[in-house]
Amino acid sequence: MTALVRLAADAVALLHGAFVLFVALGGFLVWRWPRLAWLHLPAVAWGALIGFTGWICPLTPLEHHLRQVVGQAGYAGGFIDHYLWPLLYPVGLTREGQWALGAGVLALNGMVYGVLLGRWARSAGRGRTGAARDGCAARDRKPTRGVDAPPAPRVRRTTGED
Repeated sequence: MTALVRLAADAVALLHGAFVLFVALGGFLVWRWPRLAWLHLPAVAWGALIGFTGWICPLTPLEHHLRQVVGQAGYAGGFIDHYLWPLLYPVGLTREGQWALGAGVLALNGMVYGVLLGRWARSAGRGRTGAARDGCAARDRKPTRGVDAPPAPRVRRTTGED
């Protein structure tokens, strides 16, 4: 049982780390899989909220609890403080520095999504004519001869002398 709880604590820590990476760099995954934006944008909002307000992510107390259950000492502070702070943040980082890092994550993701939206807008307008280029959906417009509709079938007229 102890090994299972220790494994659960490690799994929570890994999940937490993966989430932090997804918040910071997930916009690049959205380039490949656009529907992932439905998960990434709320994750960025949550990560920014935690960073800007100084709140503790619920995964941190869960990991602490699991580690205490198996007799391991929890660590002071949050997940980022314990695992990522020494890797990502210089010694003596101030609250203003944290704000700058949070703003940097938002700016990076904002640039990624700006490029994506530009790409999507250009690809949506390619190959369309008339009203579709002007923002109207193709299904909402009436076909006109020579532009959107297939050509009328040719009728062979005979004079009756054949």
